Amino acid sequence: MPSLRPSEELTIAAVMCLAFEARIAAAAGVTVICNGRRERLRDQVQRACEHASGLISFGVAGGLDPRVRAGDWVVAASVVTPTGRYPTDLRWTRQLRAALPRAHYADLSGLDAPVADPATKLALGRRHGTVAIDTESHVVAEEAARCGMPFVVARVVLDPAWRALPPAALVSLKADGNPDIGGVARSVLRTPLQSFALGRITADAVRAWAALRRGRLALGPRFALPGAASELDRAAVAMTGEAVCELSTP
Repeated sequence: MPSLRPSEELTIAAVMCLAFEARIAAAAGVTVICNGRRERLRDQVQRACEHASGLISFGVAGGLDPRVRAGDWVVAASVVTPTGRYPTDLRWTRQLRAALPRAHYADLSGLDAPVADPATKLALGRRHGTVAIDTESHVVAEEAARCGMPFVVARVVLDPAWRALPPAALVSLKADGNPDIGGVARSVLRTPLQSFALGRITADAVRAWAALRRGRLALGPRFALPGAASELDRAAVAMTGEAVCELSTP
């Protein structure tokens, strides 16, 4: 298990793909890695390994277990990827669980693309033994293992296992992590009947975003990283309203 790197100023690289996740994650001592183009994300994580004290995969996830609902936190024990199972840093994970006492503590799947169909979600969860899935944690886990960097995962479930994702919800993001509104509108025009399902996903998203904000405050500026100064200084997070995503050129 990699140990946390000593540093006078411990720094965190927080990895995600959505702009709203980046705004919530931003704080002093945190490098926000946010890119809607997943093919460029790995390069950014590799560069972060050169200077960060630890990596955290942060943001929203899809549910794979019917017991996990929209707005529930998941703190990962390990990440299951196409290349194997990667355990998270035990000491740091304990700190996350202490800050988020109601979070599910379980394994999480990481894949390049979201899973839209409920039957496929449930089958993946049974096969991997996981309760949630996202599209960045496997990159974080694999690159952390490659460079000997400790990592953790803290994610909020957006779409529960029984919720099908309509086509409009799967439209690719812009490079800056914001939704492609034009692409979503065109998808709805092509398939108007998906509007009801899209409305339910929007309601789930509102619940997840609220939970993400509350949990971010509980984690403190540096995501409960052991040894980091002012871990519980919630005001430092609350005063940070903007994030500058480290965007690669698409």
